[in-house]
Amino acid sequence: MTNNIAVIQSIPILRANDQVAQDNRALLDSRDIFAVNIMASPGAGKTSLILRTIEALQGTPRVGVIEGDVASRVDAAKIAESGTPVVQINTQGGCHLEATMVSQALKKLPLNDIDLLFIENVGNLICPVEFRLGEHRNIMLLSVPEGSDKPYKYPSIFTVVDAIVINKIDLLPYCDFDLPAFRELVLGLNPQVQILPLSCQTRKGVSAWTRWLLETMHTS
Repeated sequence: MTNNIAVIQSIPILRANDQVAQDNRALLDSRDIFAVNIMASPGAGKTSLILRTIEALQGTPRVGVIEGDVASRVDAAKIAESGTPVVQINTQGGCHLEATMVSQALKKLPLNDIDLLFIENVGNLICPVEFRLGEHRNIMLLSVPEGSDKPYKYPSIFTVVDAIVINKIDLLPYCDFDLPAFRELVLGLNPQVQILPLSCQTRKGVSAWTRWLLETMHTS
């Protein structure tokens, strides 16, 4: 009985979130800002990917960042050091960002100076999938040490994302990660998804990722 009540109550919460997400999207579109929601497990390298992307883009397009964490400003401080506008969201224990949080963060960003907005979601492969934020594209980041079996354990996220970035490929010789098997499994769940292996450490594959990102941004 309790479980049934919880499910029923979650529906209006998601509907309310979706309405705010639509408002966020309308605001972003009015400013010609392309927003990317990055989802991953803790430690996969979300902030590192954003920093490498900023480095590769060299100011064109202009980047802004919303950092989502349970606590602390560690990642936002790293982004700020690059000279990139950034707003930190601390969820105080929440396992995902919500559209209202992003709405408040957008008010604190210099939107006239941003073309590409990265929203770094809270480290989690389950909860963020359910909550739209107003983004144009959803990206999943997976690191090699996590293993290639994640599509079996968390199939939902693999079916909704537009691209999967596989980070830390420099560790492939030392980890049990079957890249061909992973690719086959993921494409079975989501035939249209882009799979982009790279290493934020060595920068190998970063150019392919940024090329895909720019092409997607300009054709959206």
